Amino acid sequence: MPSSDTAVRFDEIYDATNKAVLAFITAKCGRTADIGDIFQETYTELYDLMRRRGTDYVTHEMALVLRIARRKVARYYSLAQRLSVFVSSISVNENGDEVDLTALETDSFLTEDFVVNHSLLGAARQYINSKPEDVQKVFYLMYDVGLTIPEIARTLNISESGVKNKLYRTLKELRKILS
Repeated sequence: MPSSDTAVRFDEIYDATNKAVLAFITAKCGRTADIGDIFQETYTELYDLMRRRGTDYVTHEMALVLRIARRKVARYYSLAQRLSVFVSSISVNENGDEVDLTALETDSFLTEDFVVNHSLLGAARQYINSKPEDVQKVFYLMYDVGLTIPEIARTLNISESGVKNKLYRTLKELRKILS
C-alpha cells in the first residue's frame, strides 16, 4: 500500500508538470486519439516508480516526467507499427464519450436539447477528426488543454498566425457545416 507521502508528492509533481507534459505529448504524437492514453501511461509509470524507489528518488521532476513521456511516445508508436504488420487495419473508436441517457435524471435537463447538443458536438468532433493532424492538435491544445494561441505556437513550433489560420479557418468551415 502506498504511503500518503507518495500520493502527496505525486500530486505536487502532477500539478507542476501536467500542462507541459500534455503539450509535449500532443506535439510528438502521431495521432490525436492516442494523446490521452500516453498521458495516462506516463503518470502511471511515474507513480509506480515513486512507489518502488521512494519520493526522494525524484529530484528533477520535469526532466523525469518528460523522459518517461518521451519513452512512452516512442514505445507506443513502435508497438503500433509492429502490430500493423499482423493486423491489416487497427480501428479506433473516435466517437468520443458515450452517454447513457437512462443514467441521467430527466428533471435536470431537457432531453431534446441534450440530444441535439450531443449530436452537434459529435458532428463537430467527427469533422475535426477528419482534418490533418496539425489542425487536430491545435484544437486539442486550445479546447481540451486550455492553452493560449502563443502557447500553442511555441508547443507545436509554428507561428502564431499559423495557429490562428488553422483555428479560424476550421471554425469557419465548422460553422458553415453545422448551421
